[in-house]
Amino acid sequence: MKIWYEHFSFPHDQSFSIKSELPDMKKDTVLKSHPHFEMALIENCSGRRFLGGHVEDFYDTDLVLMGAHLPHCWQYHKTVDPDMPGHVIVVHFSPDFLGKDFLKKPEAGPLTQLFANAAGGIRFAGETMAKVKEILQTMLFEKELPRVILMLQLLDTLARSGSYTLLNPAGFNIGKKAGEVQTMSTIFDYILKNFLEPVSLEEVAALVPMSVPAFCRFFKAKTGKTMKGLLKELRIGHAVKLLLEGRLNVSETCYQCGYSSLSNFNKHFRELQGMSPREFTKRYFVAAYEPGMLSWGEIWKYESMRIKSRCQA
Repeated sequence: MKIWYEHFSFPHDQSFSIKSELPDMKKDTVLKSHPHFEMALIENCSGRRFLGGHVEDFYDTDLVLMGAHLPHCWQYHKTVDPDMPGHVIVVHFSPDFLGKDFLKKPEAGPLTQLFANAAGGIRFAGETMAKVKEILQTMLFEKELPRVILMLQLLDTLARSGSYTLLNPAGFNIGKKAGEVQTMSTIFDYILKNFLEPVSLEEVAALVPMSVPAFCRFFKAKTGKTMKGLLKELRIGHAVKLLLEGRLNVSETCYQCGYSSLSNFNKHFRELQGMSPREFTKRYFVAAYEPGMLSWGEIWKYESMRIKSRCQA
């Protein structure tokens, strides 16, 4: 299986991210790797989990904590209850999200061991899953300090759990290539800081440095996307966030997202969202203010999108 490197930053007012989404029921054959810790709670799904060198089938509920750069993916085969959708809640964070000296505090001792074990992945079971689910469902709708308090409660619950399995042996080598990771980090850092401005292949390739053809091959091999495709996703993702906030109209949103052409913006929005920006706005607010106008599945889709746009940079 290929490994694709992901890189993302947290909003300026958040030290970690949490998102709720519907799992994609397809046979994913790509492992993902990123520089953050990840905790995933999967419900009402069956399938197969790949985590480093460990492969295991899962059924119904799966709760896993994994360390930075650990290659991973879930293959979702079907929902356990066909009348209900599958559901995934994912938290991304860095161990020092409360400061560089956070883990040096004497009270943080259990977390230090938890994070060390997470390097190879940890699967939790039993009562831990029910406690974690309750915390996560509350955390999705909290902000600021109450959200941080819940995050600490979540980590404390995991650190004190006696119902867990280490998925890879101690000393497991995740096989990350330091130079390659640094190269991807440099590329993503620049794109994420500048995606609302014109960004050329030449300027990004020069940062690495690589020739443009070599850069294009490298980027596609490691992300499965072209740089142009990634820029499109970032800009339209930002547009979704702005439209859901309701402060800007479609034209204003277009120019705030790095587009100089409204027709090009509409074209890209439709490619990624399956509808025009105006239709998206209309349908979302109909769902929000006139219950019954959309199906439950459509409302779930847009509510998940709203949560996702609020939690990402």
